[in-house]
Amino acid sequence: MVADDEASQAIWCGPDGVLAASLDPGVFAIECSTLSHGWVMDLSARALARGLRYIDAPVTGLPDAAAAGTLTLLVGAEYVDLKAARALLGVVAERITHFGPVGTGTAYKLIVNLLGAVQIASVAETLAIAVRAGLDYKHNIVFTPTLRLKDIKYALQLARRLGIGSPFGAMAQVAFQQLCDTDLKDANESAIFELACQIPP
Repeated sequence: MVADDEASQAIWCGPDGVLAASLDPGVFAIECSTLSHGWVMDLSARALARGLRYIDAPVTGLPDAAAAGTLTLLVGAEYVDLKAARALLGVVAERITHFGPVGTGTAYKLIVNLLGAVQIASVAETLAIAVRAGLDYKHNIVFTPTLRLKDIKYALQLARRLGIGSPFGAMAQVAFQQLCDTDLKDANESAIFELACQIPP
């Protein structure tokens, strides 16, 4: 799994990338990164043109879950391809949810991550109020602002392609962009709370 479209493009389509190799027809091409919907569909078309079977399978779960084989896969694929690859996917995942054809797994993941971004931004705002009011707070989130902002952008890109407005998503993008413009862009995404506390009362 890689961080974004650019890294995925390099791995699959670079001079020494996967698609430059001599692969037998019917080999699985499985992408588990959280990427833009447009790139996933483009990559799928490239893989199919090479005679490969493409599976769109972004994950939920942290690195320790990957090591333990307990990830959740959010799959977009032809049913027959998923059925044939299920044993292979089961090595890293204990839950495999099939949403439909290629692209639906990524669409679901981007929607969920956008929802998470909106929730985190709103929680940061309310926690700032709570602290100013003298309350204590705790948090334990493990995801960077840079990765969250990337997912927000990909989700809003998908929403625009579908003709859907996302004002809350746009507000979350502004908040996480502000955070990424600071030296906290690679910190824990809960640093959004620190940004909220800096907003004048």
